[in-house]
Amino acid sequence: MDINPDLTIIWAAIIAFAVAAYVVMDGFDLGIGILFPRLKPGQERDTAMNSIAPVWDGNETWLVLGGGGLMAAFPLAYAIVLPALYAPLIAMLLGLIFRGVAFEFRWRDPAHRPFWDFAFFAGSLTATLAQGITLGALLQGITVKGRAYGGGWWEWLSPFSLLTGISLVIGYALLGACWLIWKSEGELQALARRHARPLGLALVAAILAVSAYTPFLEEKYHRAWFAWPGVLAAAQMPLLVALTAFLLWRSIGRRRDYLPFLLTLILFGLSMLGLAISIWPDVIPGRVTIWQAAAPEQSQLFMLVGAGGLVPIILAYTGWAYWVFRGKVGAEGYH
Repeated sequence: MDINPDLTIIWAAIIAFAVAAYVVMDGFDLGIGILFPRLKPGQERDTAMNSIAPVWDGNETWLVLGGGGLMAAFPLAYAIVLPALYAPLIAMLLGLIFRGVAFEFRWRDPAHRPFWDFAFFAGSLTATLAQGITLGALLQGITVKGRAYGGGWWEWLSPFSLLTGISLVIGYALLGACWLIWKSEGELQALARRHARPLGLALVAAILAVSAYTPFLEEKYHRAWFAWPGVLAAAQMPLLVALTAFLLWRSIGRRRDYLPFLLTLILFGLSMLGLAISIWPDVIPGRVTIWQAAAPEQSQLFMLVGAGGLVPIILAYTGWAYWVFRGKVGAEGYH
């Protein structure tokens, strides 16, 4: 099979970008769902929902691009990962579906709004926990025999995958709180500030726990962080995380309402950079590299033509939507 190494790297970058874009854009609205029980029924919950109403469904475009791109550009990885992670992936999709239905029906069926509010919370929590568990299961290693998954039904469930699941719940909740600091005013904003600080501390603790656990999962991770030249990144990463966390703590009570959200995104970015350093150049860590899993050159080139036209259009539309609905959301639900 004819594999083009450069095209393979380009597709790995496209999928990594799609996953990062999904975390950035869907993370805060999942976080609002996780925080929903802490908001008062009525105006507070309505304002929180209205702050994400113009953009929430478009955010999941990137999840489709990441999953579809993996299937098309790295079919071997898709064929191994999917059966290994059926349970958390199905839970994630069901959570997203339930959440989407609840989002719409809480307005159209006010008589049962408490039920739909709970469904919005439960769907958001389930989807987030499943995403974190999926990441942890992938990092801890997937049993591969030949060119297929060789493990059991429950291999994805472990203390480490539960740790990453809980960590992502904390991270998304912090993103949601910081989004509300940016987009709301009055009591709702004050409530978001009160939640943001303990969530920030919890996220830093979660990052430290996952970072301390990861190098002992695979010899590859240990080499990536503690052998030359990876040790250079390992030495700087804790300092960058500590500095960002300190700035986040200070920014929460200040006037620049956008700053906590931006600094939380930087924390996520540093975490994703650490993940990339750990697993590169594998698509299934310690088992399959991106070149071993890649589709033929002709297939990747054909898909790249489509992605090269569609991704800029999606980015332009998304940027325009966020620009149009910039600013604070008032009590009446208007920007």
